[in-house]
Amino acid sequence: MRDLLLQGAGAIAIAISVAHGILGETKVFARATVEPPRLRMLLRLVWQAGTIAWIGGGVLLIAAPAMASDVARHWIVATLGIVFGAAALANAVATRGRHIGWIGMSAVVALAAAGY
Repeated sequence: MRDLLLQGAGAIAIAISVAHGILGETKVFARATVEPPRLRMLLRLVWQAGTIAWIGGGVLLIAAPAMASDVARHWIVATLGIVFGAAALANAVATRGRHIGWIGMSAVVALAAAGY
């Protein structure tokens, strides 16, 4: 059961990450006017770097049960719990709870902690 909880957390993390990347491109950067163009490109790349990092975290959560190492499992869960927890908290505070992202990220933290 612990393994399924971790894998569920990883699947949610990947889904949130993909949504973050797609919505960033279609909703945020499609209508944002950032000058100069090099700065616009930098902001897009930094935005997508977060997307890729969160996908990597989701993959690690899915793979953790197959690693046959409790130490690796605990470090993965602890590290990604902090990463997604900080992102959830920042999202909730910055948007005063009006953005759905903090709920999904909190679900990742809860499931990963339950699968610890």
